[in-house]
Amino acid sequence: MISVFAAGSRKLARLNDQVRDRLENIIAGSYRVLVGDANGADKAIQSYLFERNYKNVVVFCSGTKCRNNLGAWPTHNVNVPSWITGREFYTRKDIEMAENANYGLMLWDGKSVGTINNVFELLKRNKKTLVYLSTKKVFFSVLVVNDLEALLQNCCSDDITEIRKKIGHSTIERSYELGPDTKCDSSLRPLVG
Repeated sequence: MISVFAAGSRKLARLNDQVRDRLENIIAGSYRVLVGDANGADKAIQSYLFERNYKNVVVFCSGTKCRNNLGAWPTHNVNVPSWITGREFYTRKDIEMAENANYGLMLWDGKSVGTINNVFELLKRNKKTLVYLSTKKVFFSVLVVNDLEALLQNCCSDDITEIRKKIGHSTIERSYELGPDTKCDSSLRPLVG
């Protein structure tokens, strides 16, 4: 069964018609939706799927308790060691979602480190991601490193600097080592940790 990792920035709490149309395509294809439990885009995606009475959903949560599960869907709790906290605690769930998905649908505000990290995790696994960049109201298809570069060119340099700082190394510099049309593979170290 085809699974789609659907997630996005916490600042994006509303879905516009473009995004709803993409979710309708997922529903029409009867794809399994793997969605997180965060407020913002995750919760907005959950809300839409709940309104549409869509059942083929699994909510991924770090630890034993989900923050949001609007449709009372099955959950996938990711075991995280108790000493891991903060952003890395939730990143563990995202990495597992990237592992389990065939594709990604990300809603990005152009600033969220977590969302761009999800795109990179999918890219490392040679999985296509459709990224909705809310600041431009346009979708970007990311399958190779060059696609990620094109996406990041739409962000201001301060935001890219902040993303680099929080992730711990430069996705852009790392991608140039691979070559513009190279698909990433599991030999790349994760962005977090």
